[in-house]
Amino acid sequence: MPIIMDRKLLLEHIGVEGIHTHDVYRKQGGYKAVEKALKSMSPDDIVEEVKKSGLRGRGGAGFPTGMKWSFIAKPEGVPRHFLCNADESEPGTFKDRYLMEKIPHLLIEGMILSSYALGCNQSYIYIRGEYMYILQILEKAIAEAYANGWLGKNIKGSGFDLELAVSTGAGAYICGEETALIESLEGNRGNPRIKPPFPAVKGLWGRPTVVNNVETIAAVVPIVNEGGDAYAQFGIGRSTGTKLISAAGNINNPGVYEINMGITVEEFIYSDTYCGGMKNGKKLKACVPGGSSVPILPHYLVCKTAAGEDRLMSYESLSDGGFATGSMLGSGGFIVYDEDQCIVRNTWNFTRFYHHESCGQCSPCREGTGWMVDLLTRIQKGNADFAEIDMLEELSFQIEGHTICALGDAAAWPVQGLIKNFRGEMEDRIDSYKAEHPEINQRKFVSYAPSSQH
Repeated sequence: MPIIMDRKLLLEHIGVEGIHTHDVYRKQGGYKAVEKALKSMSPDDIVEEVKKSGLRGRGGAGFPTGMKWSFIAKPEGVPRHFLCNADESEPGTFKDRYLMEKIPHLLIEGMILSSYALGCNQSYIYIRGEYMYILQILEKAIAEAYANGWLGKNIKGSGFDLELAVSTGAGAYICGEETALIESLEGNRGNPRIKPPFPAVKGLWGRPTVVNNVETIAAVVPIVNEGGDAYAQFGIGRSTGTKLISAAGNINNPGVYEINMGITVEEFIYSDTYCGGMKNGKKLKACVPGGSSVPILPHYLVCKTAAGEDRLMSYESLSDGGFATGSMLGSGGFIVYDEDQCIVRNTWNFTRFYHHESCGQCSPCREGTGWMVDLLTRIQKGNADFAEIDMLEELSFQIEGHTICALGDAAAWPVQGLIKNFRGEMEDRIDSYKAEHPEINQRKFVSYAPSSQH
């Protein structure tokens, strides 16, 4: 059974007036973790506590943070860098924006702790260009941190130096990928790099670099304050801690929620504490649990797994059965659709986004996403043939896993989920169009047979 602890770790003081300012944040216990770390903990101690916590990357991949930190190379005399990925551009995801807007010093404190743990003296927050008002909030908070001795030379007499700056992107989704972010930060076009070498060995300006998401970095603060073992008591199994969820769609209470991982999806959707149920009393049709790049779940797989067990808000439960019957927690962009929504059109819209945002380096992504848009355009209008659904599926498999970065996967997975779970809706559109346009039956379609089984 999940361990449910009714307490917030990141948003505990979110309702306190003025919490975005240094003085109020400090009165609520802010920067105590930095004091503790600099006075009584070595960098390795912090890394060890993060490992104990079981914290997994909150940007989408869910990779163990402590393990990622342990990979950083430490060549003699070579500076290291720590980067915050605040390029939050996954459709349906807005929890990092909320955290930076409401409690920016929590992120700054996490940056100090993480930089100290990794031996970095120059760190950056890379924020998406559309978040200009957030940029102003962050820059003001950073100035306050410098003024109060939390940044700069010899922080609080510890001998640890840290310079922190904010850099803005230019609106490219691809710069949310860590190597594209690094390229952009260096002043280059934001194209993902081929790996290896990985950033932990050769990152920013060829130096060892670690990149983490805003929420991941903020979570380091309660881990240092209370210890990794205490943090691991929240959640369930390998899904430890709390998670920020961006809830949107046809629900009564859209917004950002901090959940203890392990609550059921049903509770999250229908409880007044969270989403408050379906808007206007409509029926649940589908859900995207982790942002636009994950497979869409049909209503019968949203609250229950294929085995009939309660679906939990955790990494493991949401992916139970793989993409055959599950999805991903991803970035926590939780989009709920009611019975009136068209999942075909929704997926077409997602696919148009990915085609537009492809950097163009890889032919499968550059060309394939465009072909998927063309096919989905025809299918969602109904002016297509059933064979084109098979063609679309085969195309998605030709894109998945054949690109430098995961954008190709992000474009392919929603399409695969659409075909697997909503093929009947696609075929209904085609049948309706043919009924309304009898002349379509006279048109010859090229037959298509998939080249392989998946």
